[in-house]
Amino acid sequence: MNLKKLAFALIAAGVSTGAHATNGMNMDGYGPISSAMGGTSMAYDNGNAAMMNNPATLSLGQDGNRLDLAVGFLGPDVAATTNMGMGPMKAGSGGDAYLMPAVGWTRKDGSWAYGLGMFAQGGMGTEYSANTWIGMMDGMEQRSELGVGRVIAPLSYNVNDKLSVGGSLDFVWANLDIKMAMPGAVMAGLITGMPTLPLPPAIAGMARLDFSDDNDYTGKAKGTGWAGKLGFVYKASPTVSIGASYHSKTALSDMKTGASGATFFADVNGDGTYDPMIGEAMPGKVTVRDFEWPETFAFGVAIQATPETMLALDIKHIGWEDVMKNFNMTYSNAFGSVDFALPQNWDDQTVLQIGVSHKTSDRLTLRAGASFASNPIPDQTVHYLFPAITENHVSVGVGYALNKDSEINFSLTHAPEVSVTNPGMAPMIPAVDIDHAQTNWQLMYTRRF
Repeated sequence: MNLKKLAFALIAAGVSTGAHATNGMNMDGYGPISSAMGGTSMAYDNGNAAMMNNPATLSLGQDGNRLDLAVGFLGPDVAATTNMGMGPMKAGSGGDAYLMPAVGWTRKDGSWAYGLGMFAQGGMGTEYSANTWIGMMDGMEQRSELGVGRVIAPLSYNVNDKLSVGGSLDFVWANLDIKMAMPGAVMAGLITGMPTLPLPPAIAGMARLDFSDDNDYTGKAKGTGWAGKLGFVYKASPTVSIGASYHSKTALSDMKTGASGATFFADVNGDGTYDPMIGEAMPGKVTVRDFEWPETFAFGVAIQATPETMLALDIKHIGWEDVMKNFNMTYSNAFGSVDFALPQNWDDQTVLQIGVSHKTSDRLTLRAGASFASNPIPDQTVHYLFPAITENHVSVGVGYALNKDSEINFSLTHAPEVSVTNPGMAPMIPAVDIDHAQTNWQLMYTRRF
């Protein structure tokens, strides 16, 4: 009964939780078994996280029921530094600690395995207080938080003693908060098409777009949709398995706030304030258009080098280029609407992942791994609110069997600091150096019954 209550609490807490991820907007690994081994997961049993990785590997588990209850901690360390003629000024992001719950239940019954789970997919974001150089642009906080998660129904089948195939149907949700300021002339340059909203001919000071509920577990703009996965795992020899998966591009609805859930600010006269009495603060609605999660292809191999030691290698290709050309938003109110496009122009990302596990006893398993990737965001379009620029990761982990029916698994991952420079747009926007490192962990309790 307690396990059921805890599972329900995790689902309730996680329905809208945000994440700050490490391969673009993806997590480096899902579940502590996978993440401890560099994110590898295609060709060996990694528990119920298989429904996020390769659902076919659910067929590699034991017969019966398995319940996984997990929590992940993400610790991004982000800073943005600029020089406005007064020497270097550094702004550290206050968004440096995020908890992400996950829960998964599966049952393996003969040739079939099926179940249900909830996982945080990933996201990105930062928070800069009003007393940093970023906040001092207009004396207000700037922040962003994008969270994407899934409720997953997987199904896997043992075709024979060598081949298993699997797939899943995924219900996907996305939440977004933004508090973003920039010079009015720069924001005007982001307008696309012909606005129907009456706008001032020029904005002398700053402009700002706000839609945020200041909560780590919800977002002001919301959207939902669907996606799916297919995969297989094949035992090529008694010691070698190969596996692969395809994750479809999502079909998400536009993320929307309520009719007055956003505010557009414009310091028209340049006096450093947003005066609602002269129409400089306008409540309205924001629609984030055409945001999708990319399709992903992955292939991997697992080698049982000795009865105690397994080696794993995966290669993953993430199609960011197709879905992250622009960040498209529409602001609207009773008087009309205006479309904005914040350029992104992300590159596709290829990730190489390696891992090793070693059983030191019947109860204790030690794991380690690493992953290698390139930053998908061009220097010219990287933004201090969306610094998804981390590249490589190193990881360690441990698994311990409490008894024949339960175990705990833990992973610790570090992404070394990556530094990039957005050259800015003189004279209005100076160059900005952005630094991003992460230290993350995942903890999971498993019960079989």
